[in-house]
Amino acid sequence: MRTDRRIDWDPLFRSLTLGGGLVLMLVVVAIFWELWQGSQLSLQKFGWSFLFTETWDPVSETFGAASTIYGTLLSTCIAMVLAVPLSLAIALFLVELAPPRLAAAVGAGIELLAAIPSIIYGMWGLFVFAPFMAEKVQPLLAKIPGPFFTGPPMGIGMLSAGIILALMILPFITSVTRDIFRMVPAVVKESAYGMGSTTWEVTRKVTIPYGIQGIVGACFLGLGRAIGETMAVTFVIGNRHEISASLFAAGNSIASTLANEFTEASEEIYLSSLVELGLVLFGLTLLLQLLAQWWLKRTRRRMGGGL
Repeated sequence: MRTDRRIDWDPLFRSLTLGGGLVLMLVVVAIFWELWQGSQLSLQKFGWSFLFTETWDPVSETFGAASTIYGTLLSTCIAMVLAVPLSLAIALFLVELAPPRLAAAVGAGIELLAAIPSIIYGMWGLFVFAPFMAEKVQPLLAKIPGPFFTGPPMGIGMLSAGIILALMILPFITSVTRDIFRMVPAVVKESAYGMGSTTWEVTRKVTIPYGIQGIVGACFLGLGRAIGETMAVTFVIGNRHEISASLFAAGNSIASTLANEFTEASEEIYLSSLVELGLVLFGLTLLLQLLAQWWLKRTRRRMGGGL
């Protein structure tokens, strides 16, 4: 009599998944260790003042990360302020209002934007968008009183870098948010419509609350994409180590500084300072991930459900 024997693959599957997770953690730890070791010379010479010093002078071997941290955070904030509301609006339009054919065409276009290399965004920003900003947009913004729109309209600068970043992260946030809105059960929305709710009321009281956790996750996904962007920002930010309140002024980011100056770092302290900039960017990214996890848990407790 023949007896079929079923092989239990569960132990092997658990081992493979555990191994994959451990390898990922080891890679993260290894990256941190290499950055920490490579920045020891800078850490010993500058200490905590490295984070708060604006001066970046390779000639006198005086280095500080304040201007690059400022540029990284400011350009990322501009991108998020522009991209998040627009992404939510596009996602809601595609799910709730657009005809199916139009929604499919627009959705395909948005996904195509996500596939464009960052260097293409940078080249387009430098040769097309920057002249447009200098000739059409910045002269109008300069009429607004205050310190944020002062200086010559060069086209490049913090504002241009933030807008280019917004265009880059918009398809990521939009695609994820659109998929989240599609996962809202139709019976829930139909019940709201049956009670006399308008499309806006259903969106505000049903769709968005149901998927709020996923929306927050999509926003943090875009934030992580923006804060580490290199090539596109390098083309349009101006690459100047200076803190300025004006959004027209040229600035710098951690990623653009590394891209521009790493090959020029001939002195050990210069190279170590650049590696410490990488360590700072690594720390900012880790901090954002921890903040995202904390916010998602907090949102889950407040909403008591959803995605």
